[in-house]
Amino acid sequence: MGCSTRARGMFTSAATIAAATALFIGSSAAVAQSAAPADLTVMPPVKTDYQPKKTAWGDPDLRGTWPVNDVAELPVSRPDQYGNRFFKTDEELAAEQRRNEQLETGYKKEEQEEKIGNGHWIEYLGGSRRTSMVIDPPSGKLPAMTPQADAIYRAGRSSWTPNTKYDWVTDFDSWDRCVSRGFPASMLPFRYNNGIRIFQAPGYVVIHLEMLGERIIPIARGNDVSHWPKPVEAWLGNSIGHWEGNTLVIETTNIKTGDSATKDMYARNGSPLNMATRGVPSWNTIPTSDKAKVTERLTQVGPDTITYEMTYSDPEVFTAPWTLRYDWTRDESYDFFEYACHEGDVQVRNYITASRAGRLPEASAEDRAAAGEAGGSR
Repeated sequence: MGCSTRARGMFTSAATIAAATALFIGSSAAVAQSAAPADLTVMPPVKTDYQPKKTAWGDPDLRGTWPVNDVAELPVSRPDQYGNRFFKTDEELAAEQRRNEQLETGYKKEEQEEKIGNGHWIEYLGGSRRTSMVIDPPSGKLPAMTPQADAIYRAGRSSWTPNTKYDWVTDFDSWDRCVSRGFPASMLPFRYNNGIRIFQAPGYVVIHLEMLGERIIPIARGNDVSHWPKPVEAWLGNSIGHWEGNTLVIETTNIKTGDSATKDMYARNGSPLNMATRGVPSWNTIPTSDKAKVTERLTQVGPDTITYEMTYSDPEVFTAPWTLRYDWTRDESYDFFEYACHEGDVQVRNYITASRAGRLPEASAEDRAAAGEAGGSR
């Protein structure tokens, strides 16, 4: 499960999704590339010499539409083939471009044959110079989970885990139930609905997400804003921003940890990383503890580019903090499409009913096998 406009036809047809995707994403040609740095193993610091426009009240003006489709194929963790390199070679980029051209040819054929949706409901823009989102640890890979968190992760339940039997809504994750993709997962690129819009008003920044999320972030001036007291939590946490020069720094705590009613502080939270982002562990069952903290830094490095950097720390779950960095590209022609997913959708009940029916004594062996192996099949 895991979404509203699910390509597997759970809530809308694949053809409808494909048509919408084609409209708002555009060509899959490779994004423009800068020259390869002299040393592919060194990550340079974020540029800070660009002077962005100012709002009427004097803050750097980040307002606009910043979809992240052009990094949707960039994995969080670095594939082994790139070794210790943060950047790809020119030859590797050329190979990606050839693949993009093959995809584009196939997409055009689908449109001509009126079969759009058979393979063109996901649009990836290849050609990123980077090898992974992770810049720290320098390995480009996520650090290991703690033994306790790893055990919780492996015991977790969602529609993506193998051999899951569904008896109640608690057997589904928050994304299955159309509540939240989790945090900071909601800020990372996905297969579709990757729109991000920034609004600003005196004392506030709002980050509007095309898929399940609205972040209203007060801007602290001194100590006039503080985080919520525990145990108050939210799916996207409690975010407070401040300006460091032209960089917007957002600190988020109080991220939902689980089921407070049962005191199971790791169950059914929104996973901090969503498996539909490339290079992320499977299953959407990574736990979140009450020590989780996210620090984001948004720096406009040119008229149409924001460098987004995010550091995640949860010492009860990961053995070390980790930092991601990638660019947002302005596209004011990008249209947001309805993410037609809502909590209580009929499909959750259907999964439960089918799973229970498959385990009845009179169920056939085939039905029982299907009920026991439904998870992870999407």
